[in-house]
Amino acid sequence: MTTVDTMPTAAGARPLVGHLVPLLRDPLGFLASLPEQGGVVRVRVGPTSIVILCDPQLLHDVLRNDRVFDKGGQLFDRYRESLGDGLGTCPHSRHRRQRRLVQPAFHADRLPGYAEIIAEQSTAAVSAWREGQVLDVMAEMTALAARNVAAALFSDALTATARSWIAEDLATIMAGIFRRMLTPPLLDRLPTPGTRRYLHACTRLRRTINDALAARSTGGTDHGDLLSMLLAVRDSDGRGLSDAEISDQAVTFLMGGAETVGCTLSWALHMLTGHPDLEDRLHQEVDTVLAGRRAGFADLPRLHLTRRVITETLRHYPPAWLVTRRVTTDAEIDGHRVRAGTTVCYSPYLVHHRPDSYPVPDHYDPDRWAPERSQPPRQAFIPFGTGARKCIGEQFGLIETTLALATITSRWHLRPIPGGDRVRPKLVATLIPRGLRLRATARTPATGTPPDKGER
Repeated sequence: MTTVDTMPTAAGARPLVGHLVPLLRDPLGFLASLPEQGGVVRVRVGPTSIVILCDPQLLHDVLRNDRVFDKGGQLFDRYRESLGDGLGTCPHSRHRRQRRLVQPAFHADRLPGYAEIIAEQSTAAVSAWREGQVLDVMAEMTALAARNVAAALFSDALTATARSWIAEDLATIMAGIFRRMLTPPLLDRLPTPGTRRYLHACTRLRRTINDALAARSTGGTDHGDLLSMLLAVRDSDGRGLSDAEISDQAVTFLMGGAETVGCTLSWALHMLTGHPDLEDRLHQEVDTVLAGRRAGFADLPRLHLTRRVITETLRHYPPAWLVTRRVTTDAEIDGHRVRAGTTVCYSPYLVHHRPDSYPVPDHYDPDRWAPERSQPPRQAFIPFGTGARKCIGEQFGLIETTLALATITSRWHLRPIPGGDRVRPKLVATLIPRGLRLRATARTPATGTPPDKGER
């Protein structure tokens, strides 16, 4: 059996710095090149060796064992600073109980209620746009997603001011997490403006959540929101989640739902501007299905193309572009011995751009997901992760993005600004579109039935 040191190593390493140069110069291109070296590849970041899983089946098999390949690595260490030990960041030892208690909040019978909240909030958000307004699309979509998740989580337990704080604080925290991931912990103690903003956002977000929790904890009413379920659930011995655990779960839902959904909607809108025929077909679908009214849960089965646009966007630009795990005990990966403490990574972007799974992988083609087309292996589509730690909010996220995209495209044309900046991927904690600014032009459904007054 070989070790990590004799594992196939990515090309382009330099003395001392290892693969830092290609990682910083073209990280997505570098990741996409790794499968040429094998199913599991060693990458050096300075003196540290990291194991990258490139083969979808191998990745799936490895991550099923979340006891040995646990949540960890520098990114998750930084996430824990602000998210605490919620479902997305807690170690294996706490995960099973948490997932069992949180799962009822995402049962199928709760989804129609969440969908109505999402549709109402999305409609209100795009109603505030003005004819000819130039939108910072990532900022708008992240704020829309934060509004949706906050309403689904707290319903009427938040004031309008608190909702606006949540959107602002989430953006500050996400930027701060990535910045702190790249800097030594010692620098975190310096009172820089960025550090002060980050700490203020973390404190205010927690206070907002805890205030809402305190207002609800004395009652027993089911408000149809996520918080009601988190307060009500009990395990087999009658114990529920503590206030601290509920607070951690709420932060996890907000952080996980705002940035990732904002990324997906932003990239979808960007790709539509470059594919006018696809945009025309999408407008025709939403005009036919919605006929000028607000989208709802019952419309989802007929929004076929809208859903395929979301799916292809998640394939082409998965928000979580790189995910880390930490090996808890000596283990074996594909015949290689991996010592405890090793960081193991996988990249949904890499997996989603393998030509053996996706013909012409760099081509954006929502119709590759049409039922009559040959589909990729299940393990080759992992925008929500894989294995025991797969995202619990997958269906919630798909419903949210589908309804939000249908709401936007039924009411607005979004067009690039002539002479504007070229849109490029920016890799922070998530994969976001840098420089995406679009001009909003109101549209009326082709059916001739205008949206209800106040819903445009």
